[in-house]
Amino acid sequence: MKDVTLKITGGDFNEATGGESVEMITEGKLYRIDNAVYLKYDETELSGMEGSSTTLILEDGKVSMKRVGELSNLDEIIFEKGKRFTGKYETPFGMFDMEVLTNNVKQDLDIDGYGDIEIDYHISLDGLVDGRNKLKITVSQ
Repeated sequence: MKDVTLKITGGDFNEATGGESVEMITEGKLYRIDNAVYLKYDETELSGMEGSSTTLILEDGKVSMKRVGELSNLDEIIFEKGKRFTGKYETPFGMFDMEVLTNNVKQDLDIDGYGDIEIDYHISLDGLVDGRNKLKITVSQ
């Protein structure tokens, strides 16, 4: 296990306006189990989920995101190109059905685990929120 710096940029994507994005830089841990790379970091006040931790599990062509903690509103999302994932998303207003369709997953990490992960996906929450999002995570020393 080694310490890494994670630069996480994410937000909605709108072709007409370009969308909005949020950027967060945080410290995390990188480790490997079998053929998977694990990235674990604590959420901050900026993400609105302070007190929770997120683990990304990177496998060939697939990224799983698991979140645990007091303010965790998400158990797991699996991003895999061309595949649809369904689950539940908890908010202060109740539990909603969530559907994620992954457009693309790109993992460009070197042998040490440094580099970029990019995820382009559509998300729908019970038809209340429906949009395209992009997430980029840069892993460095």
